[in-house]
Amino acid sequence: MEFALVTLLNGLSYGLILFMLSAGFTLIFSMMGVLNFAHASFYMLGAYFAYEISRRAGFWVALGLAPLLAGALGALVERFGLRSVHRYGHVAELLLTFGLSFVVVEAVQLVWGRAAVPYAIPGALQGALFKVYNTSFPAYRAFMMLVAVLMMLALVLGLRRTRFGLVIQAALSQPQMLQALGHNVPRVFMAAFAGGCALAGLAGAIAGNAFITEPHMAATVGSIIFVIVVVGGLGSLAGALLASLLIGVVQTFAVSIDHSPATLLAAVGYTLQDSTPAHAVLRTTVSDVAPVLPYLLLVLVLVVRPRGLLGTREL
Repeated sequence: MEFALVTLLNGLSYGLILFMLSAGFTLIFSMMGVLNFAHASFYMLGAYFAYEISRRAGFWVALGLAPLLAGALGALVERFGLRSVHRYGHVAELLLTFGLSFVVVEAVQLVWGRAAVPYAIPGALQGALFKVYNTSFPAYRAFMMLVAVLMMLALVLGLRRTRFGLVIQAALSQPQMLQALGHNVPRVFMAAFAGGCALAGLAGAIAGNAFITEPHMAATVGSIIFVIVVVGGLGSLAGALLASLLIGVVQTFAVSIDHSPATLLAAVGYTLQDSTPAHAVLRTTVSDVAPVLPYLLLVLVLVVRPRGLLGTREL
């Protein structure tokens, strides 16, 4: 029971961080139809910005400023990059963001080097918050979960209860009508892209010190973001949340299980003696295949339900 509860909490915290990343990606795709290959790069920039600001002004200032800086860079990318190539279609936009992701990695390595930076957890959030039987649950992991939940509530309420949220939804379905009513639709798109990048920057600011802040952190989560948005359904925030939690919990449980088919065979008295390829497969543990599980889920969902679990392009 202790193992199950602790692993479930860790899986939920990981899943909520994934949702923070995929929510911004989903917002951008819903508004603009852009598959932003550079989205994970803004997650990395949020972590590096937070590290640099925290060295000078403390963690709490960094937590507020890092997402704003990531969002401001996102606004510049949309205004002077995506808007310029929009006339050439979504393929050109995709290629632009794909190239931008490599540019960001090289820029980060030029400024901060190739090694990981010492982005530390603030002293006020170090230590355990509570115990599950004999296992301590870190206070900072609980803080990450709290920030993710507050972000989710703010995003949903902002889109459904504020005037700007209604304008964003109108731009999604009826951009020409919105333009006729006097709204600057390109500026709305820029704000949506900046907001999605700011959400990625926020995820980096709170996850960069819990995990590792280094130049390859974007590549580590980049492919998982695409898995989440496809499994949940392109354009669906609810689907992104469901897929994030599902993948977070499944992968966390999987990496904690060291059993294999060979273990089960040994339990009934049969021991594998040779090292044939078939027996090597039987000795493969669940933790060995844990990195592959999200992609297996992606293939399964595409075969059974190509639109995703809650697929729609509406928010």
